[in-house]
Amino acid sequence: MLEKLCQMEENYRAMQDKMADPDIIADNHQYAQLMRDYKHLQPIMEKYQEYLQTQHDFNDAKEVLESGETDAELCEMAQVELEEKKDKLALLQEELKRLLLPKDPNDDRNVIIEIRSGAGGEEAALFANSLYRMYTMYAETRGWKQEVLNASPTELGGYKEISFSILGEGAYSRLKYESGVHRVQRVPETESQGRIHTSTVTVAVLVEADEVELEINPTDLRIDVFRASGAGGQHINKTESAVRITHIPTGVVVECQDERSQYKNKDRAMKILRSRLYEAKLQEQNDKIASERRMQVGTGDRSERIRTYNFPQGRMTDHRIGLTLYRLEDIMNGTLDEVFDALATADELARLAGQQEEA
Repeated sequence: MLEKLCQMEENYRAMQDKMADPDIIADNHQYAQLMRDYKHLQPIMEKYQEYLQTQHDFNDAKEVLESGETDAELCEMAQVELEEKKDKLALLQEELKRLLLPKDPNDDRNVIIEIRSGAGGEEAALFANSLYRMYTMYAETRGWKQEVLNASPTELGGYKEISFSILGEGAYSRLKYESGVHRVQRVPETESQGRIHTSTVTVAVLVEADEVELEINPTDLRIDVFRASGAGGQHINKTESAVRITHIPTGVVVECQDERSQYKNKDRAMKILRSRLYEAKLQEQNDKIASERRMQVGTGDRSERIRTYNFPQGRMTDHRIGLTLYRLEDIMNGTLDEVFDALATADELARLAGQQEEA
């Protein structure tokens, strides 16, 4: 580990020199990539410098004790210093191991979230709206922007499905654990006898893929236009502004009808299609990795029941890590950092365990 850190320090110093190079500064793409790499290395290097200083202090204390020093008070101080630095070195080693875990290259990317109502009819659709509100309120606390790409609203204010993008640095790193089945237990507004219903909603978190990362052959697409349905006034029902794109090789179908412009609907549909195909590509790569080396928390299985929201008890339980919090109202209002921090920590610990097994 220390050899790796030493080499990383050399690279870090080289990056600092490059950042002062006028030719690199003039190249926006190269400079942006350099800044991203530098920003990734910075916390590792800061922790490494702290480790080196602690190691130096440990060695100094050890030298005093081994030097034959007769001053009892000085020896006592050196012994205390030695024990303190020994404990700190062990702690810093564990922190460095976590920092050196391979970083998900998509962590800083924007995301597209797709929410679909499952079992439970109108109550599931209403909860889909509740989850949409929860994620967008969380995005606001982070200073991220969100944009609805496509939505199929119901008469009572729910959503059969809704797709929206969240744009902000680190969006994927925080939201990537949300893919899966979310179960809700509550008394529906439409229930006159006060019985608790159980409904489900599926969430898929996709990396927003760039055109340069995923080339789509136009001949592989079938594009159909049709009249939009639902709310929107006379215009939306009289013009063929809605767009359906079918990716023939995979059978993936995407529809968009929220915009009056056919061009805008096509652009949004392509954005969703590109992200779905990119997700399939990532999943294929992950399937080639041994199961003990994959993320243990679960970041992509839409059939996996990951969480329960129990309204009568004010409880949220994440089944993957056994986390239960009794402040459901705050969570539904977008206070999600405690949940996301716990998931990220569980993921780190699982990957550390996998590294130790391989070693």
